[in-house]
Amino acid sequence: MYLEAPPKLIETKIFSAMPGHFRRKGVATEWADANRPGQPTDCFIEGPSFDAEGNLFIVDIPFGRIFRISPDGQWSLVAEYEGWPNGLKIARDGRILVADYRRGILELDAKAGRLRPVLASRNSESFRGCNDLHLASSGDIYFTDQGQTGLHDPTGRVYRLTPGGRLDCLIDTGVSPNGLVLDPNEAVLFVAMTRDNAVWRLPFMKDGGVSKVGRFCSLFGPSGPDGMTMDGAGRLFVAHASLGHVFVFAPNGECIARIKSCAGTTCTNVAIGGAKRDRLYITESTSGSVLVADISVLG
Repeated sequence: MYLEAPPKLIETKIFSAMPGHFRRKGVATEWADANRPGQPTDCFIEGPSFDAEGNLFIVDIPFGRIFRISPDGQWSLVAEYEGWPNGLKIARDGRILVADYRRGILELDAKAGRLRPVLASRNSESFRGCNDLHLASSGDIYFTDQGQTGLHDPTGRVYRLTPGGRLDCLIDTGVSPNGLVLDPNEAVLFVAMTRDNAVWRLPFMKDGGVSKVGRFCSLFGPSGPDGMTMDGAGRLFVAHASLGHVFVFAPNGECIARIKSCAGTTCTNVAIGGAKRDRLYITESTSGSVLVADISVLG
């Protein structure tokens, strides 16, 4: 919805695309068979996050790979392992955490190219399929356990893992919980519920739990909202996995801009970068491209 004027249209360009020698053409994977049946999948990139040097890290889910893209767009393979890395975030101290659909929450040693488990289960029960994560200033790790949940099975979970090791389940009725982000004051958690085609708003109570959870915005299409980020002004950037856009919402929920993919329609995740933090980087997963848009025009 918009209240005063139609959403501003912002164009994108390709920042960098996966080089041909990294693409696994004609290679079948269990992940692609389940999630993209009948569709050729030589890569499926996600989880963009910048390190302190301006390198962009991304994951390649079906082939268990993590890449580093330099500021000038050059790709290098950081790690390849038995897993399905779905989300990745880099903490202020340089720690790199990965939400792996098969293995839970992992930590990446980028120099050694190795991953170690941080959290693989809850009460001896495996996760349904971890999707994405967000790091709070306190060191808390918020992450989604999506699995194959949806309107038919609204049992997706949203967790918080404290630095001391306490695991809190904030939501266990999620409709395919996916990307998530805290507001600038870290008082509200926003969660993309892909199969509900909506973003839920989770306000925190004094005891750290959530209450009065509601839909912040609703979308449409065969898929739904995926990865998200938020700028310092509280504007929410929502990648939509089937509409070829990132939608920008003001703090009151008004859609104020749409950022159009110049590649495919599968916009899966976003990260803010640039020296002035005025560029939005977008993973367009089916083409294996990272797009960039100038978001300084938002003011």
